[in-house]
Amino acid sequence: MLTDAWESSEPLGWYAEAIDVIPHAYEPGFFYRRELPYLMAVLRLLTALPDVIVVDGYVWLPDGRPGLGAHLYEALNRCATVVGIAKRPFTGVGASDCVLPVLRGASRQPLFVTARGMSNVAAATAVRTMAGEHRIPDVVRMADRLSREDR
Repeated sequence: MLTDAWESSEPLGWYAEAIDVIPHAYEPGFFYRRELPYLMAVLRLLTALPDVIVVDGYVWLPDGRPGLGAHLYEALNRCATVVGIAKRPFTGVGASDCVLPVLRGASRQPLFVTARGMSNVAAATAVRTMAGEHRIPDVVRMADRLSREDR
């Protein structure tokens, strides 16, 4: 899903791509193995790489290991900022300085924000400004819904 600003409530457009990859089973700490091939396939559809890419997951795991976003950042040769918005805390690991909890709307449950290519503080501030009254920003919710549709 593409937008022109953090505050955008409607996407400029969206892209989807079916690929013949057998996904890895979900393993805590290795989410990137399952999701990175799909992200790369969609990004190859674009005529230009966005300045900022927001992923549904962690850039940095709370234990300091690279998450999906850090692996994407490296796969893109560090040419785009990657911001991760995780909806759940990482299992079995307490909070750390590399993950900033962000409260949105009336929710008491935070989102967990990490980034590569910009500071975590700047990323958390940007996530707070994203359109939507609820915990999950509107365009993130739309992208999540689209990703689950059968095509």
